[in-house]
Amino acid sequence: MTSTSTQQPATESGTFQLSGDLPVHRLGFGAMQITGPGIWGPPKDHDEVIRVLRRAIDLGINLIDTADAYGPYVSEELIAEALYPYPQGLVIATKGGLTRTGPGQWPENGTPQHLREAIEGSLKRLRLERIDLYQLHRPDRNVPFEDSVNTLAGLQREGKIRHVGLSNVTTEQLATAQRIVPIVSVQNRYNLTDREAEDVLDACTQQNIGFIPWFPLATGDLAEPGGPLAGIAQRHHAEPAQIALAWLLQRSPVMLPIPGTSSVAHLEQNTEAACIHLSQEDVDQLNRLGGQGSS
Repeated sequence: MTSTSTQQPATESGTFQLSGDLPVHRLGFGAMQITGPGIWGPPKDHDEVIRVLRRAIDLGINLIDTADAYGPYVSEELIAEALYPYPQGLVIATKGGLTRTGPGQWPENGTPQHLREAIEGSLKRLRLERIDLYQLHRPDRNVPFEDSVNTLAGLQREGKIRHVGLSNVTTEQLATAQRIVPIVSVQNRYNLTDREAEDVLDACTQQNIGFIPWFPLATGDLAEPGGPLAGIAQRHHAEPAQIALAWLLQRSPVMLPIPGTSSVAHLEQNTEAACIHLSQEDVDQLNRLGGQGSS
């Protein structure tokens, strides 16, 4: 895709108001991949990651999603190193509820004690007095879901959390949490080839809750030469991944994609997707692809 005239392409994705008082551009940045292999340890190229985070702001991105489990701790530390003192309007969303025992290992821990320790750690690493959006990373099968959510509600009352979000939940769990505390976002896996969370997205759309799709760039076989995604990309002089992001943005007004990368060039390419407008024919064709390919 040729470069657009705007210097801040992320602004072309439009604005979404989290709970009506926290505006973010709909195309954000996911900070999981700025760590080492297996989301473990420091990145291979520290300086490039610092450039990525700063370039994201230049491109108009004002929503950065991270978690204490990324590294662990490395992602939050790098965000503070690169961006503190934070520019006005930047929303840093982080998550708690998982621990790390090694590369690629993500044990759950949704106990009240762990969540309280987790948020104190995130506040310190991010150099914040309050986190704008704090999300439960995943329900813990060994802890009553209500106990985890009640803990976040208490932390909100204490002023350490501005808004509460959830991740990896069902519609039933969303409804349960909403009886305890207002939920402003849900972060579930969702992309062209994996739409298992369609019902959760629909619930968020109906209630104007931000939906943050993780793993948004999975395209599987759809992007292969001669495939349907590649064909649409060719018509738009774009890359298949850009079309996948453009489709997400047009799928629902509450959709907040957060593609991640540790490369400035890849970041710029991803962000240009906000400037692509798919035709209704394109959208209809992509909608019919659900379940095809592999992620």
